[in-house]
Amino acid sequence: MDKSKHKQLPEIVACKEVARSRLVAVEQVDLKFSNGAERCFEKIKGSGQGAVMVVPLLDADTLLLIREYCAGTHNYQLGFPKGLVDPGEQPQQAANRELQEEVGFGAHGWTHLHQVCMAPAFFNAKMDIFIAKDLFASVLEGDEPEPLEVVQWPLSDYKSLLAQTDFTEARSIAALLLLKDFLEVPDDK
Repeated sequence: MDKSKHKQLPEIVACKEVARSRLVAVEQVDLKFSNGAERCFEKIKGSGQGAVMVVPLLDADTLLLIREYCAGTHNYQLGFPKGLVDPGEQPQQAANRELQEEVGFGAHGWTHLHQVCMAPAFFNAKMDIFIAKDLFASVLEGDEPEPLEVVQWPLSDYKSLLAQTDFTEARSIAALLLLKDFLEVPDDK
């Protein structure tokens, strides 16, 4: 039973923007809890459009990943293609666009795998994860500063992928394990 539905949400007493950059806005939220406790939280304001991640399957046992530069860690990371949902797009449309921009494939077969929340304590952002199958060559120009490296990986060897020092992003790890459970990939390696 989900007990969180029985908790009373705190009252938002005040909310104001306290900082803004080119990419994010920070809001201060003053809250009053049902027990009378008052707290001031800061959170990153979400864009409201959401984001998507795509787990492309070239065939039943071949994943397609990308290796791209990540400014937050100042290194190259291996992960699944992802990006923001543009205004007017549905999540699956955004997933198909990102797949074409980052991997050079479109897909005829789509399955919504799961929706994840990213750092809900201070960030209102959700990401829809999709499985893409029945791929076909299709390239769209993206906004990447350099060409992305596309890496094929056998799904049957997912444990070796988890051991890679450049496969550390939590969302990609979650997507891989969700895919494994969805497809019921055995733990034989």
